[in-house]
Amino acid sequence: MSEKVYNPRDIEEKWYNFWLEKNYFRAEPKSGKPSYCIVIPPPNVTGSLHIGHALDVTLQDIMTRWKRMSGFNTLWLPGTDHAGIATQNVVEKELKKEGLSRHALGREAFVKKVWEWKEQYGGRIIHQLKRLGASCDWSRERFTLDEGLSRAVKEVFVRLYNEGLIYRGDYIINWCPRCHTALSDLEVEHEEKKGKLYYIRYGFANGNGHVVVATTRPETLLGDTAVAVNPDDERYKNIVGKILKLPILGREIPVISDEFVDASFGTGAVKVTPAHDPNDFEIARRHDLPFVKIMTGEGTMSKEAGPYEGQDRFKCRENVLRDLESAGLLVQRKEHTLSIGHCYRCKTIIEPYLSKQWFVKIRPLAKDAIKAVNDGRIKIIPPIWDSSYFDWMKNIKDWCISRQIWWGHRIPVWYCREMQNATCRTQNGIIVAPDAPDVCPHCGAGASALIQDEDVLDTWFSSALWPFSTLGWPDDTDDLRTFYPTSVLITGFDILFFWVARMIMMGLKFRSEEPFRHVYIHALIRDAEGQKMSKSKGNVVDPLEMTETYGTDAFRFTLAAFAAQGRDIKFSINRVDGYRNFINKIWNASRFILMNVREGDVITPVEDLRNLSLADKWILSRLSNVASGVNKALEEYRFNDAASDLYQFTWHEFCDWYLEMIKPAFYGDDDDVRRTAVSTVIHVFETSLALLHPFIPFVTEELWQNLPVRNRPDSLCIRRYPSDTDGIRDNSVEKEMELVMDAIVGIRNIRGELNLPPSLEIRAIIKAQEETAAVLRENISYISKLAKADSIEIGYDIGNPEDAAISVRQAMEIFVPLKGLFDVEVEIRRLSREIVKFEESLSAVNKKLRNREFMEKAPREIVEENKAKYQEFADKIHALQGNIEKIKKWGDQNGQENR
Repeated sequence: MSEKVYNPRDIEEKWYNFWLEKNYFRAEPKSGKPSYCIVIPPPNVTGSLHIGHALDVTLQDIMTRWKRMSGFNTLWLPGTDHAGIATQNVVEKELKKEGLSRHALGREAFVKKVWEWKEQYGGRIIHQLKRLGASCDWSRERFTLDEGLSRAVKEVFVRLYNEGLIYRGDYIINWCPRCHTALSDLEVEHEEKKGKLYYIRYGFANGNGHVVVATTRPETLLGDTAVAVNPDDERYKNIVGKILKLPILGREIPVISDEFVDASFGTGAVKVTPAHDPNDFEIARRHDLPFVKIMTGEGTMSKEAGPYEGQDRFKCRENVLRDLESAGLLVQRKEHTLSIGHCYRCKTIIEPYLSKQWFVKIRPLAKDAIKAVNDGRIKIIPPIWDSSYFDWMKNIKDWCISRQIWWGHRIPVWYCREMQNATCRTQNGIIVAPDAPDVCPHCGAGASALIQDEDVLDTWFSSALWPFSTLGWPDDTDDLRTFYPTSVLITGFDILFFWVARMIMMGLKFRSEEPFRHVYIHALIRDAEGQKMSKSKGNVVDPLEMTETYGTDAFRFTLAAFAAQGRDIKFSINRVDGYRNFINKIWNASRFILMNVREGDVITPVEDLRNLSLADKWILSRLSNVASGVNKALEEYRFNDAASDLYQFTWHEFCDWYLEMIKPAFYGDDDDVRRTAVSTVIHVFETSLALLHPFIPFVTEELWQNLPVRNRPDSLCIRRYPSDTDGIRDNSVEKEMELVMDAIVGIRNIRGELNLPPSLEIRAIIKAQEETAAVLRENISYISKLAKADSIEIGYDIGNPEDAAISVRQAMEIFVPLKGLFDVEVEIRRLSREIVKFEESLSAVNKKLRNREFMEKAPREIVEENKAKYQEFADKIHALQGNIEKIKKWGDQNGQENR
């Protein structure tokens, strides 16, 4: 504790290892305590900590530490996600460097390679979570591909299939030609881009006339099987049922009518390409149209594309347009804004693609999930997200759960190649079972006739089971009985539908109970300008750099202080620096306190103290109020309010006011007064550290361990969390202290305006009603000491003194006679010199801001920093000029008597 500045590096590692060694984060499978459980949103095993993770983890850790200290049997269950597509992509890139591919290795060898990669690099993010102080029960760490979770996944798949809620069918899915897999709608990122609307002439097969069709994707006309018009469109009533000849390929296709067609789009006649558009797919099913696949899974044209076979899809577009133009069939091109879907992983433009996939029939599951939120069994916080949840759930589509990759939960489906009897043929040879069957249950064919489905399940399928599979389901475990339903899920809004909604559906389906009581949706972290963070913009903040530079506690407190409900966070590094100063303030408060505790001092419980001063009573009352407010704020997930209350109390009330007020007691001769002050300050500081611990665990543990407190646990992290009873609430005392502080602030303001040196003792006159005056007279020692006033007159029947500076406060008027305080001319010269210095600084900054090259090329934060400096210097000059005017005026009125 000899260091004047807190150095977090060694302290953080020391205390985290101490907590782990003592098993303070371990939860009990059975306990008489109330249970509290959070399951961590499992970060991707490929990932490294980003600022969104840091916010997630900080808020979860605050809640976990708070509940643990509040007497709950607390489980914060950690784990990682196998992240199918992402992890496979990473390993494939590594193989490519070696001149290999997954296909060259084969499935078994490739999957083994991915496991090796996971063992080598997969623990990186867990290490980073520990760096943030995450108090997870690491003995229960799970992985979405571990043995227990795999069993749960297979159990769920089989049950849903047997209930008719999982099916296999031809469907238009989002296909990534780069990743070679299907994507759910949620895995497609849409981006608006300028494109073209092409108007193409389709001639009637009999050679009499034509129809013009508008499309944004001319290459897909090769797969058209109809042209559709709206049945109410008078322009086309006479052509419905007629036959057109497909441009280029010459295939004959009908004109049909369908209510889905928007008569205002293009010409009102649209091409129908069932195998390559989800809306056309539905039209084709209604009209029994054929499906023509013109592309392969690689994004190249198939045999059905005729002369364009083998061409890349975008090259094919160019060639089709060229051929249409040559044939006189391209009528016009118009500018048109398109919403282009991209793979969320590799950013490749996705292709709507007809494919056999496995689906969950989701609407029956969504119904109960809607009801659970509607009737309040699950509360979404803040409630602004309710409408988004309901809108999505009410318009939900069947969930495509199969992925054409190798890393993941392989679909527990086998196909019988022999299909020796009618039963087997009726089932299409499909066998769904948790484990590989020895024989076909339909026809008795042996294991050699059975082949497992090549696909794996969507990563989100296993993640949807996370709240109960991690607790041991499908077994009826102690953990499951104790900790399910979990207490709260804390996460970002971006996975409300990806993950949260699916967990609710699966939890209700397989546990008949909601997976969590509360869902707290935190805001998006943006840069200081409100821009979304991205690598391309260069505005990404690295959490590990923050912890390295400013310390984990300062970074955590910043995130908590920013976390207002329903409001995006404008992250500022200056705020982190500011909260590092807060940590140092606490550190130095501890040094001051310990320097004034003498060996042999007996720390008396505050409830046994009989001679408390106004300052002691006031700080104990404020402690009670703050403890109550912080507990209430955390109960309501108002992290920023809790952080703000703690900051205000610790820095301003405890350090700036109370510690200053008790210095005379520390340094005086009255041992009883000193012992009371020591006992009170130790109690308040120890309790404050406990209140702060969930937010800033490392520095609070370090300081707490050095306090001379008896009969306490071995660690602050298991100390009882403070409540209002840890203080002594007294509203009348707080009102009295407000009057005393107001008097001190009023005198200080006058000193500041006149630039009086701190060492100069002054005379003050306070005019107030007798009730207020009595309080001030009783506590005049505080006012005299903290306002540096050696002479103070207090009363109501005091005349207004002449030649005095005045400060009007709510319950009093304060006068400071100016005569004899300073030499007017000397003070004016001093202030003038200050103005010259600031004018020089202002000129230098102004020169930069008027330099076009600087304004265009300098980083935005440097430009903003200089603008702020310019305003700061201008404000100081203005204030100094105001002071000169005041002094001149006063000097003129008094004939320069103060010379």
